[in-house]
Amino acid sequence: MPEEKIRILDNTGNPAPLGLAAFGMTTVLLNLHNAGLFNLGTMILAMGIFYGGIAQVIAGIFEWKKGNTFGMVAFTSFGLFWISLVALLVMPALGMGTGPDNAAMIAYFIIWGIFTLGLFFGTLRANRALQFIFATLVILFFLLAIRDITGNAVIGTIAGIEGIICGLSAVYTAMAILLNEVFGRVVLPVWPVK
Repeated sequence: MPEEKIRILDNTGNPAPLGLAAFGMTTVLLNLHNAGLFNLGTMILAMGIFYGGIAQVIAGIFEWKKGNTFGMVAFTSFGLFWISLVALLVMPALGMGTGPDNAAMIAYFIIWGIFTLGLFFGTLRANRALQFIFATLVILFFLLAIRDITGNAVIGTIAGIEGIICGLSAVYTAMAILLNEVFGRVVLPVWPVK
């Protein structure tokens, strides 16, 4: 008896706009703080847990369902990055261990920068918009590490401005993917790799 193959069509929505918007908006808000425009408070922490964190993890799980390993790794990793960053700030305040010292934060930003650099190479087959997001994110992580190595507030401000650019590029890409899909044509370009 011949073996029958069943083909299951995946008609679920595209989770990338959610993940990109969650990453981008949270990144913009944190880097407005890094640029010196306001203090770190519950608004940023809440965004880090719920939108930058949980929403990206959800987007990553849905990327897994769609068979997109890159999207799954990127969104779940950066979602958990946001949750871990908030935990680094909140856990010591709750009496759950001591806060990380400067050397620990330097290591934290460097390891995330190296990981993001690896992901950047995965974008070389995607589109220019994703390449820009990941390239600016690599730069951001290393600027944050350099800020903590040197203690230079100007580098922190530069990192904040660069982070705002990174976050806005992710929000733009989220809207481009969403609107292009809704309208069935290019409303906002993402510049595909040829």
